[in-house]
Amino acid sequence: MLTLKGRTVVKTVPVEIGKSLLDHALANGIDLGFSCTRGTCARCRVYVEEGRELLGEPNDAEYDRMDEEEIEQGYRLGCQATVKREGEIRAVNRTYF
Repeated sequence: MLTLKGRTVVKTVPVEIGKSLLDHALANGIDLGFSCTRGTCARCRVYVEEGRELLGEPNDAEYDRMDEEEIEQGYRLGCQATVKREGEIRAVNRTYF
């Protein structure tokens, strides 16, 4: 299961392997901030509280927009962080602005 906290909505939804956290938010009415869906704006930045190991590895778009320290702390771009395995994932929208 995936629990996503957007700006005002929190929902727990079933995970779909291969979909990004932003895809899950859009499909389930969760108001995760975003502008581009390509990893260039960083508005969909999330803090993954639980289940980091269930997501794909951070990609170049994430390293271009965030410091390595942020990624190590658990921050990801919702549009780039894709679910790779089933399990419990919790993420909170933590945009820069």
